[in-house]
Amino acid sequence: MNKGFQESNCVSAASRQNEYSRILTAAVINVHFRQLLLSNPGMAIASGFGGEAFHLPKEEKSRVASIHASSLEDFASQLTQGSDLVRGNLAFVTGD
Repeated sequence: MNKGFQESNCVSAASRQNEYSRILTAAVINVHFRQLLLSNPGMAIASGFGGEAFHLPKEEKSRVASIHASSLEDFASQLTQGSDLVRGNLAFVTGD
């Protein structure tokens, strides 16, 4: 495999993991963002949090927008499902 492609994939995966962490962190610390994320994830991602935008590729935004979850734990599980992230790398505490 091309080394440049491998490095690009690593950066992309790391960047996506960072955005997932930012989304989940916002949901943990803010009940209103968490409720919006669970009821309308597309709008939550498009709205950003605390004046900050979430930077995901268009295809990934669509995938996140299609998630249907009743809890943050379920959302996080679906968020990482099917991606090239190692599930153990996303750790967070759910709170209501």
